[in-house]
Amino acid sequence: MSRPVTYDLADLITLMARLRNPQTGCPWDLKQDFATILPHTLEEAYEVADAIERQDWPHLEEELGDLLFQVIFYGQMGSEAGHFDLASIIDRLVQKLIRRHPHVFPQGTLASERDPSISPQEAEINANWDLIKQQEKSDKLARAGGNLLPERLLDSVPATMPGLTRAVKLQKRASSVGFDWNDAHAVVSKIQEELAEVQHEMATGDIERLESEIGDLLFAVSNLARHYKIDPEVALRGTNQRFYRRFSQVEDDALAAGGWDQVGLDEMELSWQKAKQLEKQRSR
Repeated sequence: MSRPVTYDLADLITLMARLRNPQTGCPWDLKQDFATILPHTLEEAYEVADAIERQDWPHLEEELGDLLFQVIFYGQMGSEAGHFDLASIIDRLVQKLIRRHPHVFPQGTLASERDPSISPQEAEINANWDLIKQQEKSDKLARAGGNLLPERLLDSVPATMPGLTRAVKLQKRASSVGFDWNDAHAVVSKIQEELAEVQHEMATGDIERLESEIGDLLFAVSNLARHYKIDPEVALRGTNQRFYRRFSQVEDDALAAGGWDQVGLDEMELSWQKAKQLEKQRSR
């Protein structure tokens, strides 16, 4: 029995070019552009995160392939428009990673290796990383002949990021110049302050102000997570999954009792508490 064909990266690049061939390609792929592909890219990234959190390795393999395809797609469209191609994307990435890892590539080439007897500290590596990034920004400005406006500290944090993730990124950037709370207890005090303001706006009935204050409260909560090196998006996804599991138990009990109209809030609460107890028992 002959061995099945095994495809590689070169085959994927060929496939992408075929899909975008104006004469023989796929009509759907041909009509796409950067803007229309973007939502798919975000969706694939979330599906990768979901598979990792569930430790679903076969599914992760598939989702990583889908995410890789997004990069190949952008490379093909960039090549068609004369902006860049996959080779230039990879070259730029490798150069940047070599430059930002002098503790691994001391001579600044892929062939160079560090002395294995020297073990750089993580704090030193992080500090060097930030310095190198700042130097890259300065070099970019110099190459532009000063025609580029200097980038503000928070400018490179994408506005399209999920809200909690962007909040943490903004906070980290501000913290790098000393604009930060001294300790987590101060953040808790800020959360309590923001909660009081939320309650005040609830009493006034001003929905626009209430929206603003709820945003401030979420920002403060994400700051607390950052101080404990907890990713608030991961924390919230975990809570979402727990809610899903527990509410599924509530639904099962309601259906067993004859449907939603046969149970009240008290019965639902009992089912909820039962689900929490079952989770505790499984985790022991």
